[in-house]
Amino acid sequence: MPYRRSILLESDIDMQTARDRLEAVLSRLANRAADEKVYTKLYSEAARAAADAADARRKAGVSLGPLDGRIVSIKDLFDIAGEPTRAGSLIRAGAEPAARDAAILRRLRQAGAVILGKTNMTEFAFTAIGDNLHYGTPGNAADGSLIAGGSSSGAAVAVAEGSSDISIGSDTGGSVRIPASLNGVVGFKPTARRVPLAGAFPLSATLDSIGPLARSVADCAVADAIMAGEEPTALQPTSLAGLRIGIPRGRLFGDTQAEVAAAFEACTSQMEQAGARGADLPIDDLIAEMRAATTRASIAAMEGAEVHADWLAAGASAPVDPHVSGPLSRALTVPASVYIRTIRRRTELVAAMEERLRAVDVLALPTTPMVAPSIAAMAGDEELRDHTEGLLLRNTQVANQFDLCAISLPMPGTRLPAGLMLVARHGYDRHLFGIAAAVETLLGR
Repeated sequence: MPYRRSILLESDIDMQTARDRLEAVLSRLANRAADEKVYTKLYSEAARAAADAADARRKAGVSLGPLDGRIVSIKDLFDIAGEPTRAGSLIRAGAEPAARDAAILRRLRQAGAVILGKTNMTEFAFTAIGDNLHYGTPGNAADGSLIAGGSSSGAAVAVAEGSSDISIGSDTGGSVRIPASLNGVVGFKPTARRVPLAGAFPLSATLDSIGPLARSVADCAVADAIMAGEEPTALQPTSLAGLRIGIPRGRLFGDTQAEVAAAFEACTSQMEQAGARGADLPIDDLIAEMRAATTRASIAAMEGAEVHADWLAAGASAPVDPHVSGPLSRALTVPASVYIRTIRRRTELVAAMEERLRAVDVLALPTTPMVAPSIAAMAGDEELRDHTEGLLLRNTQVANQFDLCAISLPMPGTRLPAGLMLVARHGYDRHLFGIAAAVETLLGR
């Protein structure tokens, strides 16, 4: 199945004005306005003004940096002053308007980004399938009958189809990397708290992080640096010669589709031919201990239950997806002592993982063990949906649980998009970008 044609080709970016590129996108979106599921809101006039300002600076020989004039979309959980932040839910549609823009949005605007609109997401960023009962379910960019993955569903599709140069999502258990993998784009999860969460509707204070999706590692690196308040610099690919790659074979490789497994082995073989040294690095014991620590409920569910405690106790004022309300309601009954012990145990396991990963420069594994299944199959079989969601989250959530940084790259060799995930230690974000840039170039050849 051929991938959906991009709205804009990358070669057009340097040839056209920011306004021309924006108008091409707006025209395409206008043609599908009656069935728009990727975006929940467009800021057409504000985007035109920002594009015109970028073009004026360019004409005058002035630039605010590498994002100046680039089209950027943001997930529907980031505050924009003067409007409610819906976070994919009807409950939030009548919420108090935000007093100011989210911290990351202010930084993006200051860097000259043209903010096009808000992208669709799963309700309260809680599930990985990518469906939304209230605002529609975005179809996969490769095939609209397939799931996009979540929770940053619209963000990934927007980048893959070319309506955004860069999309900003959130990642609590894989919500950037899962849709990046299934739609064939790059998705980055930074070390938690490196990028400020102020003005982002929360799911889990412990696990939430904000990351970009783009069609290249370089674009993700630029957006990440700006959101983190760092000076964006030219990305220097790291030499793969002598690079120590840990492959965590075991439970993270179980139930992997044959074509995904074969594509992963081909990628690691290419890296080894380029001089990298791959070796198995078992982490199943630490994963098992983290699973034992979260037997009663996941950290995301327990902290999410606190965020939503009022309506969970009093009853929702509008319908809520049962795949969201069910786990949150169950987590609300977990005693505070269980939560405190879980967080304490996580701290110990994070330290143990940090020590384990000192033996390698990066972990490599499939981002998701499968390509995207059909939307219809997920809607028609609850048992299949639960099993699929567990598989989609299984590999990605390790980076959140153990406080690591991670990136998903498009992985060649599969019929539909799949991702190669590289994972690095806490705080090694720039190091990871250098490795990812080298691997991207290698696989692109």
